[in-house]
Amino acid sequence: MPSFDISSDVDWQEVDNAINQALKEIQTRFDFKNIKSEIKFDKKEKTLTLLCSEEGKLESVRDVISSKLIKRGISLLSLDYKNVEPATLGSVRQVIVIQAGISKEKGKEIIAAIKESKLKVQGQIQDEQVRVTGKSRDDLQEAMSLLRGKQDGLKVPMQFGNFRD
Repeated sequence: MPSFDISSDVDWQEVDNAINQALKEIQTRFDFKNIKSEIKFDKKEKTLTLLCSEEGKLESVRDVISSKLIKRGISLLSLDYKNVEPATLGSVRQVIVIQAGISKEKGKEIIAAIKESKLKVQGQIQDEQVRVTGKSRDDLQEAMSLLRGKQDGLKVPMQFGNFRD
C-alpha cells in the first residue's frame, strides 16, 4: 500500500544563522542606537528569548528575527510566541518556543482533517510524525494538497516525505 509521512522539522543550523544575522542587523540599525536588545537561543529548550530595554522596540526585534527566519526557509508557523513580561530596569522579555515535531494533539487534528475530507486514506500517529496510507497514489496526492491548504488553520508547518509506492 502506498504511504507517506508528515513531519514538522526545523533546521537548527539555519535558525542559528538567522539569529546571528538578526543580531548583526540590530547592532547596525540607527533606530536601535542606545537601546539594549538581546536575542538568546537555547537549543536544548528550543526557545528564543528576546530582551529589549524599550517595549516599543521589542516588536521591531520580533520583525527582524521573523524576516531572517523566513529568508532562511524556517516557517513562522513553528514559532509559538509567549506573553511579553517585564524584566529588570524597565526592560521587557518575550520567550518564543520553536516547535519541532508534531505533537499528539496536532497529529489528532491532522487525522481528523483527513477523515472529514472523506478521502480513501488513513492516518496514524507515529512518534512525532503522522503516516498516511491509501490504496492509490492519487488519493495520497489529494490528501497532500488538502493538508497544504489547511496548513495555516492547523498551525503546523508540514513536510511530506518517505513516499512509498
